[in-house]
Parts: sequence; C-alpha cells; structure tokens
Amino acid sequence: MTSGEPGQKTAMILEGFPTGIFQENCFIAGCPATKEAMVVDPGDDAPDILAALHRLGLTAKLIVVTHEHIDHIGAVEAVRQATKAPLAMHPIAYAATAGQSQAAMMFLGRPAPPLNEPEIWLDEGQQIEVGKLRFQVLFCPGHTPGHICLYGEGVVFSGDVLFQLSIGRFDLPGGDGRALLKSIQEKLFSLPDETLVLPGHGPTTTVGREKQSNPFLKYPHVYMGIDPE
Repeated sequence: MTSGEPGQKTAMILEGFPTGIFQENCFIAGCPATKEAMVVDPGDDAPDILAALHRLGLTAKLIVVTHEHIDHIGAVEAVRQATKAPLAMHPIAYAATAGQSQAAMMFLGRPAPPLNEPEIWLDEGQQIEVGKLRFQVLFCPGHTPGHICLYGEGVVFSGDVLFQLSIGRFDLPGGDGRALLKSIQEKLFSLPDETLVLPGHGPTTTVGREKQSNPFLKYPHVYMGIDPE
C-alpha cells in the first residue's frame, strides 16, 4: 500500500467524546504535522468541542456529518461559525434536515438550529484530505438514505450504521433494514479486520470483532425480522 492511501495507518491525533442528551460521539481527527483537524458529527455541546480543539492545539479545517439526525448536527453551525471550517455531507442527508424541527422540539424541547448549505458534497469514493491524513467516503444507506462513513488511517467513522455488537435503527423515516445490512456487509466488513470502528454512540470496536460476534449480522431473521438473501 503506497503512502497516502486511505487504508494506511499513520500518526493521527484522535479524540472522541459523547455530546448532548443522546450521548452522541463527536470525534476530532488531527494531523500531527500540520495541526489541521476534521470534526466528525458535532452533535451538541459546541463549547466542549471548541475547547477540545484548543486543548489539542488543532485548527478545524473541515466538519463532516455522517447523516442528518439532530443528535449529529446540533452543534454544526456553532462550530462552523467559530472555526470558519467548511461543512461536508451527502446531498440526500442535507435535503432531509429541513423536516427535523418537529422532532427536535419533541426530543430537545427546542427547535433545530437552521443548517446552511454545505460547502462540500460527499459521495461514494471521494477522498478527504486533512493535512497529511486521508479518508475515503463510503456511501452506507440504511439507517438513513444519505448516510456516509469515513475510512482511513486505520479507523472507520461509522456514524449510526454499525455499533459494538449492534447496528443502527432502521425503523425511523427513511430507514431500510436490508439496505443497512448490505452497507455493513459490502462496505464495512470489506475493511481489514483490525480496522477500529468509531461509532456514533457507545464504545469503539473493530471490524473483525463485529464480523465474528455481531448478532444482528449473524442472525438477521431473529434480531431484525429479515431473512438473508
């Protein structure tokens, strides 16, 4: 594998922490050489995210959203305005943000902050560069129609597609259980077993562990009511 390819693990500053009432994991991935960083899924608690960037000595150069749910985008505009970093997400995901105000009021007791149009549109196969770090966009619908994951530097930011011994919900508007299984099996499970899975909620895991032990993938009929094709 040549230097600079997304799958090659190099030195990276990496920090993740739960935000908001949904305890959604926001991640900061930074390049040690350039001190440039990518913020993945700033769901809430913008002051904490900005404080972490400052503590790590990093400058946010990009904000990436895996999908449009309110617990993943709640702090986007605050972080965007403070850092001047451009926003990147899938166009299907951005189009779906317009219908979340009612859900935000129900769950958060406040309206969803308006999300301005992203500067960068993401889709399958695109490469993201943050300093000397390289990540590849994987289009992984199922939890939502416009969900993307990011793979590179030995990790995959899986959003709400794959969790430790679990998977993302597919009973919400736009969810599709068969598409979710296909995304995991064809995109995430094709990655090296040692790839660290950084999910949108809960603890980290590895691709190998999930291939071996995830009950939803081993027994989809029992856990999802879906028969394997």
